[in-house]
Amino acid sequence: MHGEPERPPADREPDYRFTLANERTFLAWIRTALGLLAGGVAVGQLVPPFAFPGATLLLGLMCIALAAVLAATSYPRWRAVQRAMRADRPLPRSPVLVVLAVGVLLVAVTAGVLVVVA
Repeated sequence: MHGEPERPPADREPDYRFTLANERTFLAWIRTALGLLAGGVAVGQLVPPFAFPGATLLLGLMCIALAAVLAATSYPRWRAVQRAMRADRPLPRSPVLVVLAVGVLLVAVTAGVLVVVA
């Protein structure tokens, strides 16, 4: 009716398939963070030193920092998506996707340069 304030949609349980898909996405982010963490530790412990002093440490820390960012943002992202689905709102956008893509690109370019120069 005209003049009545618009009420937010009621909190409702979304289709379980969407909830499980959101959970699988969260777990994929955690697996990616664990992979980056393992890669960072492996670089620091197993990769022979590059021609530049501290390059191995830098590469390892880049992987570990990216893992930390991803792990720290994965749960809030899961929660925001779950809340949006419960309220029947559009899913929120996440800048973490860009951060992850740029971070992996920087790690790859750094590793490539170090391998070529070594």
